[in-house]
Amino acid sequence: MGRISPIKIVLQSFTDSEYIIIIDKVIEIWGQLKVIVLEPLLRVLMYVSLAMSVMLFIEKVYMSLVVGFNKLFRRKTEKRYKWEEFKDDVESENSVYPLVLIQIPMFNEREEVYQLSIGAVCGLSWPSNRIVIQVLDDSTDPLVKSLVEVECEKWASKGKNIHYQLRHNRKGYKAGALKEGLKHSYANECEYVAIFDADFQPEPDFLWKTIPFLHHNSQLGLVQTRWKFVNSDECLMTRMQEMSLNYHFKVEQEVGSSTHSFFGFNGTAGVWRMAALNEAGGWKDRTTVEDMDLAVRASLKGWKFLYLGSIQVKNELPSSFKAYRYQQHRWSCGPANLFRKMVYEIIINENVTLRKKLHVIYSFFFVRKIVAHIVTFVLYCVVIPASVWLPKVEVPTWGTIYIPTIITILNAVGTPRSLYLVVFWIVFENVMALHRTKATFIGIFEAERVNEWVVTEKHGDDSKAKTITSQHEIRGFKLSERLLVVELCMGIILFVSGCYDLAFGKNYYYIYMYLQAIAFIVTGFV
Repeated sequence: MGRISPIKIVLQSFTDSEYIIIIDKVIEIWGQLKVIVLEPLLRVLMYVSLAMSVMLFIEKVYMSLVVGFNKLFRRKTEKRYKWEEFKDDVESENSVYPLVLIQIPMFNEREEVYQLSIGAVCGLSWPSNRIVIQVLDDSTDPLVKSLVEVECEKWASKGKNIHYQLRHNRKGYKAGALKEGLKHSYANECEYVAIFDADFQPEPDFLWKTIPFLHHNSQLGLVQTRWKFVNSDECLMTRMQEMSLNYHFKVEQEVGSSTHSFFGFNGTAGVWRMAALNEAGGWKDRTTVEDMDLAVRASLKGWKFLYLGSIQVKNELPSSFKAYRYQQHRWSCGPANLFRKMVYEIIINENVTLRKKLHVIYSFFFVRKIVAHIVTFVLYCVVIPASVWLPKVEVPTWGTIYIPTIITILNAVGTPRSLYLVVFWIVFENVMALHRTKATFIGIFEAERVNEWVVTEKHGDDSKAKTITSQHEIRGFKLSERLLVVELCMGIILFVSGCYDLAFGKNYYYIYMYLQAIAFIVTGFV
């Protein structure tokens, strides 16, 4: 005979009446727990989430009104600044043109990537004796290093003033590479510095359109241009990324520039005045958003920025979920950590107005970089599902339907061609909100992974080879490396909550929860 477990022996000792008493006691304890702990806790969480949702709603509506006003009255920020073409002067040997440094930071890039980037920069139509190109290579792969160096030598043999700068460590990551590049004597002679990440391909006339703004307006410290995505049609994930980033460039950057408030440097496809960069203290590696860090410090010194949405620079979106997750961790953790480090410095600064301080602290950092991530996850993936189990906590309709719908429409109109994907975009953004929320708290509390930097994998224009490679990589992963436990757990919780709502609920939340559960479960196996 098999051994009978102690639990089974105990259960067999109870009579039917005792079973009923135990069950009634459990129900009573659960009822008290709900009333005393769970419902009040959920109610507080709901009110906080709704307050954050209102804050985000006001911010979105305000920015949309500014953009609408600018379009209605055809107001362009660049018209406020002087712009004149440079005139050729043969006798002065082009000395009328300022000396421009181009920096291309890279790390173990594919051949298809660095060839396109270096080729595009070497194709810039600026007087050859007034431009210096600097390839900043942090690669650890010996083969990649040798190939990049050969590529630079090839362009040097064609008369391009190009320098291959290799670091033997990755201290400070991108910020460290850019800072090290500026230590060379030839770099210090340059008046402006343009930065392009390894997958960015500027058009030949890029400098002709940007440098005159800096040259003729001494108060300008930065000219930022827009990103154009060459692989946005590659898959559903890149289409949804395009929707989010188009809103950033078409609305957030445009509003910051047109209202002279503040907008961040995107780390690439921009041109800095060397004097502004130096006065702000140069590159710092204290966070993973060195670009935003520099922009905030330069703004606090009184420098103005100009965003040129009409100038677009081709680049590539991450096409794998793993690469996108790492990128979003850095983009969410870094700003939160920078906010922690700089909020006091912003408050006590005496070079900018109180209005600008409030804009940077409240609008730019708190609402867009912290509230936006947290409220998306907490309200839609925690409060609403929990309210199904605790029906006495009713989330108002305006908080679950009206405000989210308006916010979604305002976000999506920047990419009209993808409006039919809006449902996929919503559930995907809610999945990513889990990672962004976690990264935000890591940044705020400087927890583990706060300084994690994983370079986003790029593939270049070789889309067929890229697809084949991606398929092989997926097949090569171990199952343990493919499963994302947190996403799977969230998917199961939402699915069970949806089933419970279908059986006992009255708000039809199950429709949303089933869709969101599918999104979490699918990404859990990606």
